[in-house]
Amino acid sequence: MAILRFLCVWMIAFSVGQLTAAAPSRPNILFAIADDWSVHSGAYGTQWTTTPALDRIAREGLRFTNAFTPMAKCAPSRAILLTGRHLWQNEEAGNHLCYFPAKLTTWPEVLMRSGWHMGYTGKGWGPGIAKDRNGQPRQLTGRAFNKQKSPPPTKQMSDLDYAANFVDFLEAAPDQTPWCFWFGCFEPHRGYEFQSGANKAGKKLADIDRVPAYLPDIPMVRHDLLDYAFEVEHYENHLQRMLAELEKRGQLENTLIIVTSDHGMPFPRVKGYAYHDSNHVPLLIRWPAGIAHPGRVIHDFVDFTDLAPTILDVAQIAADQCGMLPITGKSWRPILESDKNGQVLPERDHVLVGKERTDIGRPHDWGYPIRGIATADHLYLRNYEPTRWPAGNPETGYLDTDGSPSKTVILDQGRKDRTDIFWQLDFGMRPAEELYDLRTDPDCIHNLAARTIESERVQSLRARLEAELKSQNDPRMFGGGHVFDEYPPTNDQGFYERYLRGEKLRAGWVNPTDFEPAPIPLPDPK
Repeated sequence: MAILRFLCVWMIAFSVGQLTAAAPSRPNILFAIADDWSVHSGAYGTQWTTTPALDRIAREGLRFTNAFTPMAKCAPSRAILLTGRHLWQNEEAGNHLCYFPAKLTTWPEVLMRSGWHMGYTGKGWGPGIAKDRNGQPRQLTGRAFNKQKSPPPTKQMSDLDYAANFVDFLEAAPDQTPWCFWFGCFEPHRGYEFQSGANKAGKKLADIDRVPAYLPDIPMVRHDLLDYAFEVEHYENHLQRMLAELEKRGQLENTLIIVTSDHGMPFPRVKGYAYHDSNHVPLLIRWPAGIAHPGRVIHDFVDFTDLAPTILDVAQIAADQCGMLPITGKSWRPILESDKNGQVLPERDHVLVGKERTDIGRPHDWGYPIRGIATADHLYLRNYEPTRWPAGNPETGYLDTDGSPSKTVILDQGRKDRTDIFWQLDFGMRPAEELYDLRTDPDCIHNLAARTIESERVQSLRARLEAELKSQNDPRMFGGGHVFDEYPPTNDQGFYERYLRGEKLRAGWVNPTDFEPAPIPLPDPK
């Protein structure tokens, strides 16, 4: 009898333990998003960045190798992760410099309505304008905590003391109330202090093991990369302080930490484009109570449409009853709770990417529309307006690409020789279709789409892409793609026409020398 009683108690305890492991209680949430950071960190094998906090999160949680934003520009990328919907489903919010539609609800707004203590420091959603139906400003990412300042390592970095603002947020949290904090670091967004990586962080040009093939491997570009790395480490340092604060308060173990970036680094052919390095982002998750077997490396394809349903799932809020428009993404909980390494869910074998208007500077404020599909092996892109300049018009400064030493040197080379490979790759015209073999060409240099041997693959990927886009009611699949060109930008409307009329205009994110003295003739389509 005693043995039977022991077995019953043991079975009940085991069952409760299993239930707890499968359905952990509601945690606090720290969402840390950098601005313009690619996967460069120790956790992803980069030796020229020092990132102990990021490495710890990967070691004690999960590291995703195939995480993507569907659009590589700040405002539309952040709109996707806030709504759980693709850019082609978000109307105006699919563009950069947009008016955020009043009909779109964000998951931080849902958390606040549900009684959560929700706040942010630094950059939330933007750039753009977000107002409710009564014309009042919205708190898309919660209440701002931006009072604490400290001298930054360079004058180009923000003076916000992100970690100190996190302390203010925690101090303001009511007892027994779950909280969610959005750490929106402005770094490593440009500009950079030239050679700060070498002069202030002691980095060496030789530390960089490989310069991407779309950039010239010269000292100026290597310095630019090291300066970028120095700013990544600024983000890392504040994250490390936040972890220490949670540990001091005894809250680290009950906090879900999600670390990522809105898109790839601010270099030519990355930010504002649709190549692998443009959309591929870091994703590290730590949650002791909700992650089975920490330290795993996950190869499932995930994207920013999945963040909203994951947050709502963890917060125990029904996604279909919270006032948000239908969500496209799926929660990551099955991956978190799995015991598998590598590919956990076989159906997660691809993501969709694309873009509409990512900046002003083309005639009529037009964008450069793209849709694409990325798998483990290939990236297929469909360029819908191949007669437009992909990086923005030359005479208005190629405004889709931020000003930088790397951009300047490539443009200088292009002025001397329009056949220069780097000018062609980073600023030249594109064909209607592109196909890259990511196994042998991860930098997306060699377009295979025109090769006869690849025609079947191109047709297959195109059909798969378009079928999925149609199921998501993408206007471009039904002849309505022009609507994205018709949404007005919130800043510098008509920049192209006004600049050509002789108005003294300057885009603050590019160098004055980026503006070509005269339009460059379009290549003969033959």
